[in-house]
Amino acid sequence: MDYMGEPQDAYPIVHITGTNGKGSTAWITTELLKQSGLKVGTYTSPNLERINERIACDGIPIPDDELVEEVEALKQLEEHLLGPLTRFELLTALAYRWFADVAVDAAVIEVGMGGLWDATNVADATVAVITNVSYDHVEILGPTLKDIALEKSGIIKAASTAVVGEADPELVSIFVRQAETVGADRLLLRESDFSCLENRPAVGGRLLSMKTQEAYYDEVFLSLLGAHQGDNAVLALQAVESFFGSPLAEEIVENAMSNLAVPGRLEIVARHPLCVLDGAHNVGGARVIARALEEEFTISSGIYAVVGMLRGRDPVAMLDTLFPAGGARSRLRQVIACSPLSERALPSREICDAARGLGLEAVEASSVAAGVDMALELAGTDDLVLVTGSLYVVGDARSHLAIHRAKLHGG
Repeated sequence: MDYMGEPQDAYPIVHITGTNGKGSTAWITTELLKQSGLKVGTYTSPNLERINERIACDGIPIPDDELVEEVEALKQLEEHLLGPLTRFELLTALAYRWFADVAVDAAVIEVGMGGLWDATNVADATVAVITNVSYDHVEILGPTLKDIALEKSGIIKAASTAVVGEADPELVSIFVRQAETVGADRLLLRESDFSCLENRPAVGGRLLSMKTQEAYYDEVFLSLLGAHQGDNAVLALQAVESFFGSPLAEEIVENAMSNLAVPGRLEIVARHPLCVLDGAHNVGGARVIARALEEEFTISSGIYAVVGMLRGRDPVAMLDTLFPAGGARSRLRQVIACSPLSERALPSREICDAARGLGLEAVEASSVAAGVDMALELAGTDDLVLVTGSLYVVGDARSHLAIHRAKLHGG
C-alpha cells in the first residue's frame, strides 16, 4: 500500500467484521449509502461464481479488463516486496487501488477473517462495525469467544465510530475496552443505542420497526428472508447514520431496504419444488436456517438437503443444528452429501457418516451439481430443496442451476 500511495486513505470506509452476517450487512450498508447519493465501492468475500463479484462499484462487479489492468499494475510491484502476496492480500490491495482509481465517495469493506491481522485492516475506518461473535476459525482466532472478540476488536481505531451488534456483556466489554484504549470517537451498542423493535415475516421479506441513536423508522419492508436480516438491517442503518452523523430520510431507508438481493443468503432460485440456497458455514449460521425453515417456508411435504462443507467444520454439530429434533428433522427426507470444488473440501463421506450417526437418511453425491440434480429428481412439487453448508457449495449450485435453466429455455 505504501508503494501505491496509500489508496485506502483516498476515501472514507465502513469496515465490517463479525462471525456471521458480514456480507449481508455490507450489502445493506452499500445500498443505504448508494440511495443517499454516494458512489460506493464494496469489497466482500468469498465470491460465489466469479472473482469479479468481490470488488464492486455501486453494486456492479469490476469489469474483466479493469481487473486485468489492476493485476498487471500490482505485478510491477513484486520486485519491491519482501515476499509474495497471498491471494487474499492481492485482492485486497487490488480493491483498495481500484476504488481510488474510479474515485468512489465511500467504500464498504468486509473483513476476510478476524480483524486485527486481516489484510483489510491496513485501512483506518470511519465506522467500524462488529456484527456478532461466535465460534468460527477457532484454530486461528480462538480457542475462546473472548479470543475471537479481541481479534475482531482490532478494526476499531482512533477517531472511528464503533457500532457493535454483539449483545453478550462479557464480549461487549472487550469492544468497550478497545474503543477506550485507541481513542475511538463513539461506541454504539445494540439495544442501548439501536435495536430492531419489530421484526416479523412479510411476503418476500420482513417488516421492520427500527430505532437508532438518532431516529425511529416504522414498518420498513426489507426484501430479504430470515429474522437475522432484521438484525443486520438495523446494524447497517446505524452504521450509515454514524457515517453521515445524522439520521436518514425515511424515503432513502425505504428505497434501500426494499431494493436488496443478497445471493446465497436464503436465496430462492426455483419453485415447484422450492429450491433455497444459503451459504451458512458454521453452527451460528445453521441456527439461522433452522429458524427460517420454521418461520419463512410453509412446506406441506418434505425437505431434501444438499450439504457440503469445508474442512474444520463439525458436520455432526452442523446437521444437528440445521435439523433439530422436534423441528425440521421430522420433515427431512434425505441428506445428500457432496464436496464443493475446493482443496479444503470436507469429504462427502464424513458428512454422510455424521448424518447417519444422527439417525438421518443420507447418500453421497459425486459433486454439488450431481447432488442438486438428485434432490430435484427426488423432490415433489410441494417439497423444499435446501442447498447449504458453505458459500462454495452455493456457488457451485448457482452455476449449475444457471446452466440447467439455460438448457430448459433453449439457451
